[in-house]
Amino acid sequence: MKNMLRLVLLLLLAVPFIASAQTKKERKGEFYFSWGYNKEWYTHSNVRVDQPELNNNYTFKQIHSHDHIGWDMGLLKIPLSIPQYNYRVGYIFDKKRGLGFEINFDHTKHIITDGQQAHIVGTLGGRQVDSTLTFSEANGFVYFLNNGANFLLFNIVKRWNWQNSKTGNFKLDFLGKAGIGPVIPHVENTLFGKENQPGFQLGGWNMGVEAGIRTTFYKSVYLEFTNKIDYARYSNLKVYKGTANQAFGTYELILSLGYTFPMGKRVE
Repeated sequence: MKNMLRLVLLLLLAVPFIASAQTKKERKGEFYFSWGYNKEWYTHSNVRVDQPELNNNYTFKQIHSHDHIGWDMGLLKIPLSIPQYNYRVGYIFDKKRGLGFEINFDHTKHIITDGQQAHIVGTLGGRQVDSTLTFSEANGFVYFLNNGANFLLFNIVKRWNWQNSKTGNFKLDFLGKAGIGPVIPHVENTLFGKENQPGFQLGGWNMGVEAGIRTTFYKSVYLEFTNKIDYARYSNLKVYKGTANQAFGTYELILSLGYTFPMGKRVE
């Protein structure tokens, strides 16, 4: 009987320590999502246009382009999806090593700059051309990926922890990301006064690398600021009675607000 009482007593004394050990276990993974806005700069690019019915096959050489940020018009006055926005949905499947996977989308606007002198080379109406013209709406030329050049990437993510507060309410991390995926542009253009039928299409692929810092407050809410370099190659973009091909590089600055929470099985 005495041995039984001793065993019960030992079990009762052990309960707090067992509970304490269990509470120290953390989830192995971490799910997160974010929404933010971006700013872009584009490399000069060539736009090759093929219109077989018109006997046209020409290239605009070293065209200048720009973005249209939109969020400078006042975020509270316009719908969230009007400016250049971005979202991220990701899962850190190993928090100790900081490894994860992310769906990474940037709604970027790419507009050929109005009024520039454009060098055109190739065949126009069956005749050879090597000349310069004014690429402007007033002159019958518009080229917009303005409802989105739209980069979609499937990224591998690596996270390095830089600093944690003693309470755990503040954390500073460095992130590196790299991936590849399709582009989903909204194509709208007018060439020599002839308009296409504007719309979205799968139009090629892109690949990118991204690096930045994430500051997490109270273990859940975070602010992420990153720099990104992307290369996008567009093909078979719809123009009047033909298609266009184009490739350009992009440098981005991205600021996002996100939320993260633990997932997965518990580990020591």
